[in-house]
Amino acid sequence: MLKVGDMAPLFEAKTDGGETVRLADFRGKQNVVLVFYPGDNTPGCTSQLCAIRDDWEDFKGKDVAVLGVNPADVASKKKFSEKYNFPFPLIPDTDKKLVRAYGTAGLLFTTRTVYGIDKEGKIVFAERGMPDNSQILASF
Repeated sequence: MLKVGDMAPLFEAKTDGGETVRLADFRGKQNVVLVFYPGDNTPGCTSQLCAIRDDWEDFKGKDVAVLGVNPADVASKKKFSEKYNFPFPLIPDTDKKLVRAYGTAGLLFTTRTVYGIDKEGKIVFAERGMPDNSQILASF
């Protein structure tokens, strides 16, 4: 697992909407929260991502872009996102490059982990599990 103070590994990935997202594009512009979660449409993951959706104005107020990540395919991501009306993109990390780079590749499933990355690319929040959104936002 990466630690607070580490520089976040750069990445480029396609979202469930087909857009290309690059961590480098956020530098100097916006904070980023990466939510690595085990599965689409599972109770814990749904609860975690819906809580972020429900606190979306707070995330926007802290100038935070949120990206949800796990290895399920784009069709699964689209269905999950549309069902719960997430205002943030999901990344289908089918080749598991992101989960490996960020130390969240478990034996069978992605290890639930949240990283907060500041506008300079430094990790300011790193926690396994489902931290409260207020804890995540307090790091910015």
